[in-house]
Amino acid sequence: MNLFQILAVAAVLLLSTWTVRTAFRGQMRKRIALFWLLVWLGSGTTIVWPRATVVVANRLGIGRGADLVLYVSVVVTMAGFFYVYTRFRRMDTQLTQLVRALAIQNARKPEPSDTPKQPSAH
Repeated sequence: MNLFQILAVAAVLLLSTWTVRTAFRGQMRKRIALFWLLVWLGSGTTIVWPRATVVVANRLGIGRGADLVLYVSVVVTMAGFFYVYTRFRRMDTQLTQLVRALAIQNARKPEPSDTPKQPSAH
């Protein structure tokens, strides 16, 4: 193993540990933690055995392992953006519904002093 591989594997192990601790503290859903653990495992595998990506890439009809890693990264990133976007839109809709419900619940009849005075016609 070269220096990069040692440092990268150490970083992946640290990130894996952090993911597990965060999940056990309840700060991350178990399903999301499992996803990230699979990402860290895949990263560690490609770091330790970089030729494995070449073999898989060739079987999929892709010339280089680095290209495979890039393609997978782009697809996963786009899926992540889509997931975050849909969650954001759902929260936006829920917030709008909550604000409307609270506005209706706390609505009050205007006081006579709240109404603007009509200008007198001369």
